[in-house]
Amino acid sequence: MTIRLAINPLTWTNDDMPELGAETPLETCLAEAKQAGFAGVELGNKFPRDAAKLGPILARHGLALASGWYGSRLLERDVDAEMAAAEPHIALLRAMGCTACVFAEVSRAIHGDRTMPLSRRPILSDGDWAVLAPRMTEMGQRMAARGLRIAYHHHMGTVIQSEAEIDHLMAETGPDVGLLLDTGHLTYSGGDPIRAAQRHAARIVHVHCKDVRASVMAQTLRRDLPFLAAVLEGVFTVPGDGTVDFAAVFGALAQGGYAGWLVVEAEQDPAKAHPPTYARMGHDCAATLAARAFAA
Repeated sequence: MTIRLAINPLTWTNDDMPELGAETPLETCLAEAKQAGFAGVELGNKFPRDAAKLGPILARHGLALASGWYGSRLLERDVDAEMAAAEPHIALLRAMGCTACVFAEVSRAIHGDRTMPLSRRPILSDGDWAVLAPRMTEMGQRMAARGLRIAYHHHMGTVIQSEAEIDHLMAETGPDVGLLLDTGHLTYSGGDPIRAAQRHAARIVHVHCKDVRASVMAQTLRRDLPFLAAVLEGVFTVPGDGTVDFAAVFGALAQGGYAGWLVVEAEQDPAKAHPPTYARMGHDCAATLAARAFAA
């Protein structure tokens, strides 16, 4: 696969706060994504989870399915149980031609808790790592046998949030556990997405292009806001509207041989951030910088 641009439907409607964009039909989301120039989309809460229904809908808009989020609980259950729980999602992604599965460990996670400050997020003990890493490796192997690569999504408010935790996960798991590089979450956690792109080039299988408003981030960290409160404050935005150096990130990805989806993703309140405007802004910035980086 060459580089292709997709967008996450969070621009229009929010999975964790479904009241945001609740009135917006799926057809509007898809039509505006295509009009903005995207070739694909990720799953959202308004998408049918039956390939026989979803396929024709996306085809009508000339869009491919790039991937979709799966929240695992490998700290709480073994791989057999996790594979059984994931089976409908795996089957859908495979039927839709996806090659990577956005995958995050959500045991103990607080990212969806509107009352819990981010400073209270879970931290793995050595014993937890001894459970999680081998299970994640086996999960990666089993999913690879089904034709899907785990794209591990480090995420604010979860057990894998910081750059050090990403490094630890990559060191302790096998090569079938790929990495989803999320520029926004890594920046928010105090990490460096350029350095991570360089360090883990061989493992990156999916990319979320999320920008950060630095002044808002500083305020939300100082106030120790819950994750979703920070989203409502506007901590995230699309590429070109924040402080992430996407030219350097894409340059590092290109140098590392990345091929796959670049997914514009920005959790924002659609009442404040007009979806078609921000979709086009994110597409045009990402397309321009990616063309330069991957053509060099």
